[in-house]
Amino acid sequence: MKLSKSLKALSAAVAVAILAAPSAVAAVSLTGAGATFPGPLIEACKAGYNSATGNTFTYGLGGSGAGRTASDKETSIVNFSDTPHTAARESVIHIPVTAGPIAVMYKIGNDKPLYLSPATIAGIFGGTITKWNDPKIVADNNRSVKETIFKTDGNGKDIKDKSGKPIVLREVSRKIRYTLPNKPIKVIYRSDSSGTNGNFTAALNGIAPDVWTKAGNNSFTTTFPGNINDVANLGRIVGASGSSAVTALAAKTPYSITYAESSYAKANGLAIANVKNGAGNWQSPTSSGVSAFLGAASVSPKGIVTYNYKTTDPGAYVFGAISYALIDTKQKDAETAKAVKDLLTYLLDPKCPNTKPELEYTTITGKFRDIDLALIAKISA
Repeated sequence: MKLSKSLKALSAAVAVAILAAPSAVAAVSLTGAGATFPGPLIEACKAGYNSATGNTFTYGLGGSGAGRTASDKETSIVNFSDTPHTAARESVIHIPVTAGPIAVMYKIGNDKPLYLSPATIAGIFGGTITKWNDPKIVADNNRSVKETIFKTDGNGKDIKDKSGKPIVLREVSRKIRYTLPNKPIKVIYRSDSSGTNGNFTAALNGIAPDVWTKAGNNSFTTTFPGNINDVANLGRIVGASGSSAVTALAAKTPYSITYAESSYAKANGLAIANVKNGAGNWQSPTSSGVSAFLGAASVSPKGIVTYNYKTTDPGAYVFGAISYALIDTKQKDAETAKAVKDLLTYLLDPKCPNTKPELEYTTITGKFRDIDLALIAKISA
C-alpha cells in the first residue's frame, strides 16, 4: 500500500517534531503533613526548591501527631514529627532536618525580656506559680545575669568551628530590674498531640524534675504534674490546637504566657524570655543557642537525637528541638525517590534557613549532617 504525498509529508513532520522535542522529565508534586515547628522554614524554602528542581512540595500543618498518622497511613510522602515515632513500617526512617528554639513568650504590656529559670517556668506551666509578681519570678528578674555573645560574620550569621558548634565571642554580665504586675498568669498550652509539647515538657522534666515531676509527653494534659482540671486551673490554664492558634490566643489575652517556635512570637507581637542554662547563663532563643545545646546531644545511626538538658555549655539554650522528616526508604518510583532526596538535601542546605535568618532555624552540621546524608542515600524506588 502506497502512502499519499500529503500523508508522507505529515509523517515526516511528526518524526522531525518527535526528534526535536526535549526529553523533559515531568515535575513531581510532593505532599506532606505534620509538625508546625518546621512550617515557617518549609514555607520560606519551598519556592527555592521549586526553582532548583521544578518539583513542588505542599505541606499541611496538623501537628506532629498528624505527621505520624500520615506516615503510618501513607496518605502523604514527606511527613514531620518533632519527637521520635515508632513507625508502622520498618522501612520508615527519621531524618533530623532542622532545629530551632521553642520560645517562652508572653504578653504583660512590656516588650522588655523577662528572665526565667527552668524551675520557674515549670512552676508557671505546672500551675504552682499563678501570679506575675510571684517571689520566684521577681527573684529571677532582679539580679545580676550573665549572657553569652556568639561570633558572627559581616552578615550577622553565626561563625562555627569544624564540628558545627558556634564560636563564643565573649560573655557579658549586667544587672537587671523588672517591676512585675500583680495579675493572674493566663497559661495557654498546645491541646493537640504535638512534638512541641513533647520537647518542651521533656526539657522541663530533664532540668527541673522536682517541679515538673512527670516525663515529657506529646500530650500536655498527660504530662501535667498536677490536676489540670482543678478548680483553681479552670479558665486560667486553657488549650489551643497548633502553634498559630496558641500564639494568636496569647496575643489577644492580657497577662498570658505560652510556648512555641520563636518565629510565631515575632509574628504575633509577643515578648520572649531569656532562659537560665546549666552553666548559670541566661540565653535568648536563637539559632546559636540551639547549636550550642545540640553540641552536647548525641545522635544514633538511625537519626534519633538524645538531648543533654543539663549541659554546662555557657551558650546553650535548653529549649532547643529537632524536627524529623519521617521518610519511607521505599518510594513508588525512581522519580519520586529523587524528588524526596532533592527536597531533604535542599532543606539541609544552609541557603534554606538563611533565606529568612530571622526565623532562627539552625543549620544542621557536623555529626548530625553526616548521619542525615547516610540516611538520605538509603531512599530509592
